[in-house]
Amino acid sequence: METLYSPESRAERLIAAGRIVLASSSLFGVWLDPTEPDRHAAVAYSLLVAYVAYAALLALRAWRARGPGRRERVVTHVVDLAFFSLFVYFTAGPASPFTTYFVFSMLCATLRWRWRGVLWTAAASIVAYLAIAFLAGSPWAHPAEDYRLVVRVIYLGVIAVLLGYLGAHEEHTRREISGLAGWPDLGPQRFDVALAALLAHASRVTGAPRVLLAWSEREEPWLYFASWENGELQWSREGLRSAEPLVADELAETSFLTAAEGDPSLVLVRGAAGFSHWRGAPLRGPLRARAGPGPLLGLRLRSDSFAGHLLFTGKRGASSDDLVLGEAVAAMVAARLESVYLARSLAEQTATEERIRLARDLHDGVLQSLTGFGLRLEAIRRLLLEAGSGGATRRVEELQQLLALEQRDLRFFIQELEPSKPTGAGQPPSLRGQIAGLAQRLELEWGLKVRLAIDGANGELPERLGRDIYHIVREAMVNAVRHGNASAVDAAIRVAGDGVAIVVADNGGGFPFAGRFSHADLVAQNLGPRTLRDRVTALAGALTLDSSPAGAKLEIRLPLREGP
Repeated sequence: METLYSPESRAERLIAAGRIVLASSSLFGVWLDPTEPDRHAAVAYSLLVAYVAYAALLALRAWRARGPGRRERVVTHVVDLAFFSLFVYFTAGPASPFTTYFVFSMLCATLRWRWRGVLWTAAASIVAYLAIAFLAGSPWAHPAEDYRLVVRVIYLGVIAVLLGYLGAHEEHTRREISGLAGWPDLGPQRFDVALAALLAHASRVTGAPRVLLAWSEREEPWLYFASWENGELQWSREGLRSAEPLVADELAETSFLTAAEGDPSLVLVRGAAGFSHWRGAPLRGPLRARAGPGPLLGLRLRSDSFAGHLLFTGKRGASSDDLVLGEAVAAMVAARLESVYLARSLAEQTATEERIRLARDLHDGVLQSLTGFGLRLEAIRRLLLEAGSGGATRRVEELQQLLALEQRDLRFFIQELEPSKPTGAGQPPSLRGQIAGLAQRLELEWGLKVRLAIDGANGELPERLGRDIYHIVREAMVNAVRHGNASAVDAAIRVAGDGVAIVVADNGGGFPFAGRFSHADLVAQNLGPRTLRDRVTALAGALTLDSSPAGAKLEIRLPLREGP
């Protein structure tokens, strides 16, 4: 049982009102024209009165808080068909004006069951109408009547086709509206999972077999592409964002539609002034090659975090209605993607605040305590020197050295937790500047000679990836001087193609093991610097390690991030 506000109940109220109007007007018409019905007048009048009473009872039922259920709708539909057949039979037979009642029954079927209901109702109406014609007499006795019979059957068939199309269109529209209202709740999940859910739902709502999304972030120079086809998401970061637009300048701020048939250069455009036509190739650069041939629906995406274009390809029979629907879909995709970006930004901000708090706690607590401990050791060392206790003095000096090492490590850790300090114009320092500063600190505090070679990382890397590379290089250098007793380190970073190559070689004593080990070997045998190995694994990279008494060499390969 549906509530009063459900689509089914609204349809039943409309049908009930139409039934009353139809029955009452028929009774009133017969009263005005006493010549109708010319056969079985008493029976026809009785049927009309009974039908008016029946319609009134169903109207009361429809306007109750709960309308008729599914089975009741089928029963009332069959009863209506039976009444209509009797009206036609007991009046003028095939020539009866009550034949139009069959049209009303098909309209009721459209409202209740859309095109499927129209088909079987039309079939039942035509069968009933032909049966009445045969029962009323030989349908072939009068050629003129025969033609009228055929025309009326064709008339009922045409009406059924039109109403069936209307029902199918309504069903399609309801699915689209339900799709717009039923966007998936993304929640806190990985970006690729959220993107797949968005594009899959957009494909279902629009009916397009393939969805292509091209966008760039406001704060990043990269251009991203994502496509959804055959239930699979593919996405990548193809290269630096260039000055070349993705679509024609005339279409940059509009929605547009191209068709597979006819003139492929004719584009339907929907702008602020309404619909218009434009001729030319709508797509430019890398987007044109990815879209491929066929019909294309292009939509503009814009938010505070990103900007781009959403394309639907491969949908046959697209029309101006798809432009309007596509704009609603694009607005929802932009809003949901923006929520993902905002959630990520909020998480990063929360993590940054927590890191700052932890850094302050460490600086004000542990580091200050270590400093005080160091001062006390210095006072004890002086007292021992005055007392002439050389062995104890050496032990205290060793403790001071160990304490200094721990303080340096703690300072490095605190610097890692603190956010990057801007170097000017509100921009964070480049990777080259960060690693150069690291080399200076290592040389001052550890006496480590660092030779740097950085190629292709002049501010082109995303900030997050640059931060990861900085941590990897820092950890490799600190391990070399602290555990390998190295006095010199060569560090090379090269960004080229679709990856980043990092090589850190030192002149220390190497690791406790010797030989060349791949990333798989290091993981399987649990060898090498575990924290560094875990960092590389988390970035989907590979670490190769060479170790010998003459030093160690780390070769690290990282893929450029495939997405935000």
